[in-house]
Amino acid sequence: MAKPKTSLTAVERRAEELDTIAAVLPMERRDELAELLTDQDIETLRHLVNQGMGDNTLRALTSDLTYLEAWGLAATGQSLPWPAPEALLLKFVAHHLWDPEKRASAPDHGMPADVDESLRSQGFLKSVGPHAPATVRRRLANWSTLTKWRGLDGAFTSPALKSAIRLAIRAAPRQRLRKSAKAVTGDVLARLLATCATDSLRDLRDRAILMVAFASGGRRRSEIAGLRREQLTVEPPIPVEGGSPLPSLAIHLGRTKTTSGDEDDVVYLTGRPVDALNAWTVAAKIDSGSVFRAIGRWGTVSRRAIDPQSVNAIIKQRVAMAGLEPEEFSAHGLRSGYLTEAANRGIPLPEAMEQSRHRSVQQAASYYNSAARRSGRAARLLL
Repeated sequence: MAKPKTSLTAVERRAEELDTIAAVLPMERRDELAELLTDQDIETLRHLVNQGMGDNTLRALTSDLTYLEAWGLAATGQSLPWPAPEALLLKFVAHHLWDPEKRASAPDHGMPADVDESLRSQGFLKSVGPHAPATVRRRLANWSTLTKWRGLDGAFTSPALKSAIRLAIRAAPRQRLRKSAKAVTGDVLARLLATCATDSLRDLRDRAILMVAFASGGRRRSEIAGLRREQLTVEPPIPVEGGSPLPSLAIHLGRTKTTSGDEDDVVYLTGRPVDALNAWTVAAKIDSGSVFRAIGRWGTVSRRAIDPQSVNAIIKQRVAMAGLEPEEFSAHGLRSGYLTEAANRGIPLPEAMEQSRHRSVQQAASYYNSAARRSGRAARLLL
């Protein structure tokens, strides 16, 4: 006699629903998300996926929504109310932007100890001290966006909230740092590549990651982790006067952080990066699906793509092997390093942006101009 099917719990049902959007929205903590997010949260995310929102934006929204739900449960004992009342928004600001000096004399100032412990035990808090103002603003902005997508209005533009944020930032100033303290310029990249000198699978993969990420304009770690063979097309070789033609590949980026699904941004690889990529895919026998994959203890190549955090970890590992400080570099250093190196070599900014696919001239120029100004005439008035 067949056993009757047992009904799914709410958490199990949400986990299955998360699986249906995992291809568009990769999530490594599915079971935890299913416990933290509500049915309405999942439905909102499914709606955003169907609306064609960019993968990176969806990941950021999901990450912030999960944090907000975890904080709401720890701070109030309940899931977030929608729309959030102004008092809850003010509590969020008070818990995340506070004065360390005042905290020393008044332990109740800032995030309560039990809330801090709860978030820390779940892996949502790692650093000590108040949050960066930019992080708080981003989470409030995403909270507001998710509220609007539910067809609701919130108190996110209230004078009281704006005043609270302004006063809190003034009381707890933090130095604004780049995502990567140092750019991975050509000389640094050469040292990292020198650590990938063998024909082992790990060296071949990491060499390809470094060269492809840098040479394709400083691709984001999510773009490298999500790269698939179907995005690569072989282009005609590039003629070289007095030498052999250089191999060429096009990478079709599709939907990225700054584009919609209807756009197909294309960047190109020429020469050594193409050779490095081909060497990895041939050795790993990858002819379809994810390009960059995990490698098991016994040298087995996984069928699943590496995650974006692994790209960052690989770069930090290579930095350490090169005798540099891992804390000073990250995956974003390849992106800033590409533009810095372009400036050092006298490549015009518009041409560099064609490859990096920066949409903001101001943002791209912030890396480009630092290199140009350092060696420019304005900095050499007295020699």
